Amino acid sequence: MSETTAPAGRAASAVAPTAVPGPTGVPAARTKATARGKGARISLRALQIALALFYGLASALPKLIAHPSAVESFDTLGWGSAGMYTIGLLELAGAVGLLIPALAPLAAVSLGALMVGAFITQITAFDGEYAATPLILIVPLALIAWVRRHDAAGLTRLVRGRRA
Repeated sequence: MSETTAPAGRAASAVAPTAVPGPTGVPAARTKATARGKGARISLRALQIALALFYGLASALPKLIAHPSAVESFDTLGWGSAGMYTIGLLELAGAVGLLIPALAPLAAVSLGALMVGAFITQITAFDGEYAATPLILIVPLALIAWVRRHDAAGLTRLVRGRRA
């Protein structure tokens, strides 16, 4: 046998080293990766809930109950109550969509598009007074849309009538 050739018993261990099990019996490297992945999923879900609460309570609700500040803003735009209620319903639908896994990517993209419109409106009609707010909100919405993009496959199956 030459020096470059190892006996059969050693070759298997050299090619595929055994992982040292962690305290749970799972290899330690996989446990850390799983913990990081779980933490990232929990953080993303918390972000979705926070944005859903913001859009549902702080943004849509004043429009849907015709709060005087919302009425004034939409009158300034010339959109009246129809525009106010429409935007409020779109925001509420987006808030609900963020909480449903299959709808979350679509809701995030839709709310992001709504925020682009809000930014343009803030710049053109209100001299950019609160133009930063829609831009700031686009960032986490884009993150949710990107990370949850694979969840939309469930929506596609649902729409097509196929079972998972």
